[in-house]
Amino acid sequence: MAEILALSFHSREGIMELIYPLLRLGIYEDLRNRLRSVSDRYICLAAELVSSREGTQGRSGTGDLAGTVEMALRSRHPWRMSNSEYPYLSNLAVHPNCRRLGVAQQLLSNCERVAIEWGFSDIYLHVLENNHAARRLYFKAGYQLQQVDWNWTCLFFRQPRRLFLRKNLASAPMA
Repeated sequence: MAEILALSFHSREGIMELIYPLLRLGIYEDLRNRLRSVSDRYICLAAELVSSREGTQGRSGTGDLAGTVEMALRSRHPWRMSNSEYPYLSNLAVHPNCRRLGVAQQLLSNCERVAIEWGFSDIYLHVLENNHAARRLYFKAGYQLQQVDWNWTCLFFRQPRRLFLRKNLASAPMA
């Protein structure tokens, strides 16, 4: 999973090739800590690419792991209040060799089902404004812009803004 996340969120070009192993290690350690959490409101889903022939591997070249996503409850306020929590998706990533096969849509659909099981009617996520492929996926899946997050890095370092998206699960048909 750490490799898929690293491939999805970090470049391996130029100087980044040298620090890529450190980035992947950091992702691995963060993921390992989250997976050890005992929260009953955290899930990490992994998608496997299943081959039609038994004993063959998927197209990813890393075994059959095709993608991953995490979902946990977040609070609207810095202090935790149960009535201000909402399900939040993060780290949706699909191996480059498995993209455009419906893996991301299946991961989203499964998270939406779990959010409904948890008793929520809305689900949220962030996406960078320059991640056009992810934005297309989310808008096609029924997510709508809730707000645009600004910070000083956007202004001074020309970093892309984060778009906060919401999907109402009560009015959306499940895939």
